[in-house]
Amino acid sequence: MKQIIIQSILTILSEKELSIQEKDLMHQAFEARSKAYAPYSKFTVGVALLLDNGVVVQGSNQENAAYPSGLCAERVAIYYAGANYPSAKMVQMFITASPQDRNLQEPIPPCGSCRQAIAEYEMKQDIPIEILFMGAEGPIYKSDSLKNILPLVFDKNHL
Repeated sequence: MKQIIIQSILTILSEKELSIQEKDLMHQAFEARSKAYAPYSKFTVGVALLLDNGVVVQGSNQENAAYPSGLCAERVAIYYAGANYPSAKMVQMFITASPQDRNLQEPIPPCGSCRQAIAEYEMKQDIPIEILFMGAEGPIYKSDSLKNILPLVFDKNHL
């Protein structure tokens, strides 16, 4: 038997340590989260996605009574960007998530489906997408690439 070790490297930041651009993305992610439609889970997520052309695309989670029909904020943003700016590259994504009844302080990463969707675009554009994520307040985790939070990625080379 043989074992492998897989490591992820994330940077932990405070709001004070963010660049001006990162702070702007954070504020836009909070604005997006305020537009979430989450009447069932009461868990809101907002995303601000920076493209290489300077455009920032916002996304928020959109629930549906037929649960599989809803969509996460990350996929709302990346699919919108992919459909409306197909030649632009996705550079940086900021995510904030929290229940409506309290301010979660634990950073919430993208779910598995969103990680796979982000991976598709990261591979398509052949440059990493920097991902920053947080709760409603508190520490911010920063990953230089989706590969840090989905190290054994399934991609087109497996097909």
